[in-house]
Amino acid sequence: MKILVTGCAGFIGSHVSEALLKRGDSIVGIDNINDYYSIQQKENNLEILKEQKDFVFHKEDIRNYSGLKEIFEKEKPDKVIHLAARAGVRPSIEQPLLYEEVNVKGTFNLLDLAKDYKVKNFVFASSSSVYGNQKKIPFSETDDVNNPISPYAATKKTGELICHTYHHLYNINVTCLRFFTVYGPRGRPDMAPYMFTESILKGEPITRFGDGTTKRDYTYVSDIVQGVIAANDKELEYEIINLGNNQPVMLNDFIQVIENATGKKAVIKEMPMQPGDVDITYADITKANKLLGYKPTTSIEAGMKKFVEWYRKNC
Repeated sequence: MKILVTGCAGFIGSHVSEALLKRGDSIVGIDNINDYYSIQQKENNLEILKEQKDFVFHKEDIRNYSGLKEIFEKEKPDKVIHLAARAGVRPSIEQPLLYEEVNVKGTFNLLDLAKDYKVKNFVFASSSSVYGNQKKIPFSETDDVNNPISPYAATKKTGELICHTYHHLYNINVTCLRFFTVYGPRGRPDMAPYMFTESILKGEPITRFGDGTTKRDYTYVSDIVQGVIAANDKELEYEIINLGNNQPVMLNDFIQVIENATGKKAVIKEMPMQPGDVDITYADITKANKLLGYKPTTSIEAGMKKFVEWYRKNC
């Protein structure tokens, strides 16, 4: 099976690509290697993938339709896993038009080419941010998601709608996966697990927004990979599915988990809650379990222990 993976040099993309290669699939990787975070980290991720014989890489921007068309024409992938995106809630407030270009236009480009080249299945990476600041927990796929509170969330909701349109018009099998705060080795440096670990190990203050009672459904990357690959294999008609850990962790408790994993005490700098931040994320994973056989297995303690080990060795 030849699978095109966008964002292959990124955090989740590199793990998904590696897992697919190890089981014997051929991977066509696309990434523009932008400088949103360390280019070196992305290059390191690529080196891991290039060690596999069935990996082909194209440096391309998903906004460039003609460049993408050349790749589809040359490679003729059977399936697409679309993980490339401009990520991050707070930066999207500063650069909303960039987020619209990458996350909306890029998704349109890929779906249109998937239609033209008769792709069998399309997996789209959505986000728990589409749920906004709703109070009902856990978050279910049937909940109203028409009130996003950041441009990033709005682009992900838009992506889901574009996916439905292409499924409806052209009968493309599409699964939209709403990821809940993914962490683990090779994680993004702009996310709390990485930033807090780095600062605590260096003896520098960490910034805690709010009083520490906000909660996140931290989900270990290997659990997410399990769900992505299941969605790729199942070829569902059109579904939106949560992928989370179903175990929200309070921020103060999360900091303590990192303290335990590093053996060092955090120095905390308190700041007000930030625009776009939500109070809680909490995934109802009943649908994921039913349709994908999805069962997360990694606790926050075990996952952060693995992340800290990776960080000490690689950073």
